[in-house]
Amino acid sequence: MPHFPMDSPDSVRSLPARRSVLGAMAATAASPALLGLSSPASAASAAPVAQPRALPGGGDLGPNVIVFDPSTSGIQAKLDEVFRQQESAQFGTGRYALLFKPGTYNGLNAQLGFYTSIAGLGLSPDDTAINGDVTVDAGWFNGNATQNFWRSAENLALTPVSGTNRWAVAQAAPFRRMHVRGGLNLAPTGYGWASGGYVADSRIDGSVGPYSQQQWYTRDSSVGGWANAVWNMVFSGVQGAPAQSFPNPPYTTLDTTPVSREKPFLYLNGSEYRVFLPERRTNARGTTWGNGTPRGTSLPLTQFYVARPGVTAATLNAALTQGLHLLLTPGIYHLDQPIQVDRAGTVVLGLGYATLIPDNGVTALRTADVDGVRLAGFLIDAGPVNSSTLLEVGPTGASANHSANPTTVQDVFIRIGGAGAGKATTSMVINSRHTIIDHTWVWRADHGTGVGWETNRADYGIRVNGDDVLATGLFVEHFNKYDVQWYGQRGRTIFFQNEKAYDAPNQAAIQNGNVKGYAAYKVADSVTTHEGWGLGSYCYYNVDPTIVQHNGFAAPNTPGVKFHDLLVVSLGGQGQYEHVVNETGAPTSGTSTVPSTVVSYP
Repeated sequence: MPHFPMDSPDSVRSLPARRSVLGAMAATAASPALLGLSSPASAASAAPVAQPRALPGGGDLGPNVIVFDPSTSGIQAKLDEVFRQQESAQFGTGRYALLFKPGTYNGLNAQLGFYTSIAGLGLSPDDTAINGDVTVDAGWFNGNATQNFWRSAENLALTPVSGTNRWAVAQAAPFRRMHVRGGLNLAPTGYGWASGGYVADSRIDGSVGPYSQQQWYTRDSSVGGWANAVWNMVFSGVQGAPAQSFPNPPYTTLDTTPVSREKPFLYLNGSEYRVFLPERRTNARGTTWGNGTPRGTSLPLTQFYVARPGVTAATLNAALTQGLHLLLTPGIYHLDQPIQVDRAGTVVLGLGYATLIPDNGVTALRTADVDGVRLAGFLIDAGPVNSSTLLEVGPTGASANHSANPTTVQDVFIRIGGAGAGKATTSMVINSRHTIIDHTWVWRADHGTGVGWETNRADYGIRVNGDDVLATGLFVEHFNKYDVQWYGQRGRTIFFQNEKAYDAPNQAAIQNGNVKGYAAYKVADSVTTHEGWGLGSYCYYNVDPTIVQHNGFAAPNTPGVKFHDLLVVSLGGQGQYEHVVNETGAPTSGTSTVPSTVVSYP
């Protein structure tokens, strides 16, 4: 996705070209005993029937989880080695989690490349202090940060060497539970193009400088200041956030987040690994850890099946049936059947961008309509055979009330194409009520391998059928038809970032009956109550720049369906919007990349 920020601090920049030019455990195969099935007895031998063999909980985290303590020698050299491998490996197979035991580390600069996560192993970020930096920059891409995807930082306290830490990321790069004892710079060196991003449950003592970042969402955090805005800066529950002022400057500020529950995380209790499960908060503001130990519960690692790449879907399901949770260690997991989560309170936690690939057109993961499932920290990559769906939360028709203990989908990212040809009709379907989607990037690839209007066909990004669903930090891009379809009642979205598909061959290819193009965000005509804050859609129809998109947002015109702070942008005049929402909002025009905005609708 090309992005066109306001003038950089030091120069006026020309429009860029589209972004597209810019240890195995296979032995756990599904034996009858391993899957809890009886082996047939031989009629001749009358051998006893084999008993189900329990899968073990806990165990080693595998070769791609690298754990450091303050006495470890050669930490910087190891960090540099992983970075050299991952710096430009945008569609590579390497996956790494860099974990730091509680303590103090001096003089480090952890540069993060693709599919690399760094995290502290304390209960509080302040338990693991790095006198140094955790850096994302864009030297690999000539100073353009719009492709700095799929990396993360969690649960660390940083004292940056220069006083300011650089975190120049794009989509799918969360910054969670971090304490920066200084400032945070979200732009690459040279203030090149940048398109992110997401911060949650973090404290930045100094000022945050987004500079060339075009949009950003910050949730339940504390900042010492905020330097500027380009198109769309959204805050909910952030102490120190700038006041509401959209569109000039384009700040959308909610005093609190209606409902939130932080992502599960791995930590050390003495020498024992545990997974902490933060509690649900309502009307949240500020961090969960500011007054000491966060509130919640924890599970020992012995209650998790620690999966390694090469394990079968049948074995993962056997572990779930046995009552274990899943910890997916870094790597790529091929699935010939869906992972089926049926038990309330189940945790599926990925480390280091563990990646699920359905090989034969199946759905990668499904949940039952039960309380408190937590899905977090993994990537789903569409396979070469079309999947009707890739992730389903709850079955069709789910109706149970989960208001006290919702399912959360956090840092779960979906990709169709890019690493290879992939197809999926609808990427993510949310059927269960009260589900919280907290930071996702659902992406039909616009560059990489296996990319084309029909090659990586994916008509719909997210479909929400359940009532009372909340999305905080929703990034959905490039789908052939609707990017988001919302059928449930009382849905809410805080921050939405979208680009329509670049590669539509002509106007006819996106014609939606009598309507020019499919809206990025469509609320069904049957919906009577819905609300959204800080939503943006951009078009860049570079194959046929004459394409016209009627609007970015479509919804029933009724008092209960409300939008605040909407914008549409034509990137460099490659296609245009006629309206922002329904028939409201000025059209975009010309080649200047200037948003058309609507402050309130209806």
